[in-house]
Amino acid sequence: MEGSHKFALLALLEAKPGKEKEVEEFLKSAQPLAVRETGTSTWYAVKLAPNKFGIFDTFRQEEGRDAHLNGEIAKALMAKAGELLAKPPQIEKLEILAAKAPGA
Repeated sequence: MEGSHKFALLALLEAKPGKEKEVEEFLKSAQPLAVRETGTSTWYAVKLAPNKFGIFDTFRQEEGRDAHLNGEIAKALMAKAGELLAKPPQIEKLEILAAKAPGA
């Protein structure tokens, strides 16, 4: 996977009871911020269950992943975490071993 998308992040989010719709709207509103991040290759916000959500993103370089972790989406998420989330986000740094994706 040399020169391809080797780096990724997975963030798992659990909404507080009654805050599910707000978490969903927050994630949808973050999409334009992800588009502006030049180091973020792909960005997905997903619903795993009625109260569980995730963000999965890929990066060509570690620097892009680090910039994303310190970027506007992360700042906005942490600012809203206490209000919207049942527990702190679980954020995992991943290494992509194999992929089928455009440009991968």
